[in-house]
Amino acid sequence: MTPSNAVPFVAARDFLLRHRADYTAAYRDFQWPKLERFNWALDYFDVMARDNPDPALWLVDEDAGETKLSFAAISERSNQVANALRKLGVRRGDRILVMLGNVVALWECMLAAMKLGAVVVPATTLLTRSDLADRFARGRVRHVVANAEAAAKFAELPGDYTRIVVGKEMPGWISYETAYQSSAEFAPDGDTRPDDPVLLYFTSGTTARPKLVLHSHQSYPVGHLSTMYWLGLRPGDIHLNISSPGWAKHAWSCFFSPWNAQAAVFIVNQRRFNARGLLDTIVRCGVTTFCAPPTVWRILIQEDLPAWPVRIKELISAGEPLNPEVIERVKAAWGLTIRDGYGQTETTALVGNTPGQKLKAGSMGRPLPGYRVALLDASGAAATEGEICLMLEPRPTGLMQGYQADDGSVRAEHESVYRTGDVAAVDGDGYLTYIGRADDVFKSSDYRISPFELESVLIEHPAVAEAAVVPSPDPLRLAVPKAFLALAPGQKPDRDIALSIFRHCRTVLAPFKRVRRLEFAELPKTISGKIRRVELRRAEAQNFETDKRTALEFWEDDFSDAELGARTENTK
Repeated sequence: MTPSNAVPFVAARDFLLRHRADYTAAYRDFQWPKLERFNWALDYFDVMARDNPDPALWLVDEDAGETKLSFAAISERSNQVANALRKLGVRRGDRILVMLGNVVALWECMLAAMKLGAVVVPATTLLTRSDLADRFARGRVRHVVANAEAAAKFAELPGDYTRIVVGKEMPGWISYETAYQSSAEFAPDGDTRPDDPVLLYFTSGTTARPKLVLHSHQSYPVGHLSTMYWLGLRPGDIHLNISSPGWAKHAWSCFFSPWNAQAAVFIVNQRRFNARGLLDTIVRCGVTTFCAPPTVWRILIQEDLPAWPVRIKELISAGEPLNPEVIERVKAAWGLTIRDGYGQTETTALVGNTPGQKLKAGSMGRPLPGYRVALLDASGAAATEGEICLMLEPRPTGLMQGYQADDGSVRAEHESVYRTGDVAAVDGDGYLTYIGRADDVFKSSDYRISPFELESVLIEHPAVAEAAVVPSPDPLRLAVPKAFLALAPGQKPDRDIALSIFRHCRTVLAPFKRVRRLEFAELPKTISGKIRRVELRRAEAQNFETDKRTALEFWEDDFSDAELGARTENTK
């Protein structure tokens, strides 16, 4: 029997499942559930999972074989972890930094933290020491759960915080596995309000440091009903989403959306991406829905896709626009059209091509149920091409609580609209086509890159006087960071200086942020002295079309690993 706290949520979920292929009715009649008290893990997941033998989590690991856990098993194990964390001092409102790969403990920790009322700070294992120090300071982290490899990064990070290691024993760290000795019965210490915080994400913006995005027990668990609808998930589906833990898309499609639909989360862990191995596993295990970033789709079409008789019903792409030719090649091979969608770390999926609807080439779809979207120009007037904005009257449930400031306060949106910073065009049928960022942030292999952050690192090099970072088109990653550099007086723009700068970047930046190309050039500026990045972006796009490369341009690929040297952690 569903607890009264969860009745509105389940009713809204069931409405979307019934109207899965009827976009008109779903968009017209859907209403976000009104909740007074709600803890998704306790009021929904545990009740749905009780005595439920269906698979909830299925991990296929090329190193460790397979692990398949039912909803009932995940529920009980997360209770044990919650009890163990409580015994270690984790309290309601505490921040827990979770730095794990795709291992069972990741899902257990998420559920356990929600049950305790703690706040999870997701962290990719790619973070450097300086990244972690920033998360500790501004995120107010009090507890850490990490795997053994990641745990080594905390050796020089001072502070009185709980250290829990997954997978092996380490001096000074508490073994995560001891949690399984705790009781499988959990009792909460009180009610959870829908606006209580549950997740704190660090996301790149136009400033040197990432912005802190705070989500509540309502905005993400409930908000991802829109994502469930976009993905087209149904009970019993086996859903594979390729994304790394620590990023919002992982919570979107590897946690909330599948389990909202009572579908299985399916994960394939590979040391290095292996397209054939992935396809073999998809076929063998009967994956029914598959979401991947464009980088993966561009690799997959290099294979003879018809040779894999997949049982997939829905194909989805997200993170950046997907090339039309990729969509056509996949459709020719499997008879399925890849559907695109759009959202942000600050939101759940808010625009998408949904199942059973007419698809338009290049379009990311129409506003999803629960979201009112408008394109506005700089003056706030409606436009056929403009910034993607959300109407906040009424406020959509899937929008963040706000940005957390350095002092811990939360800056919520108090205007009548929320501006996403992305620009799109809309046609007469309401379909939106993505154009680009209103600011200079860009995507590389599905990672958001802040040019300002990279420029701040580049000018730390003694030879660099000024730097401007723009996306350089790349056939596989969509774009890679390229730096245009003005050197300090007396410095010669040659191969040796380029190598030194690449070494500096490799030492300081996490791999997904590294500058991959650089060019020594005079930087174009406005009269007031501001660098005209838009001009550099335009020139870079034209150079890509003509395959033009200047004598003063150097790529990281021009140098051997031996020349570049081993990547080390930033100790600043």
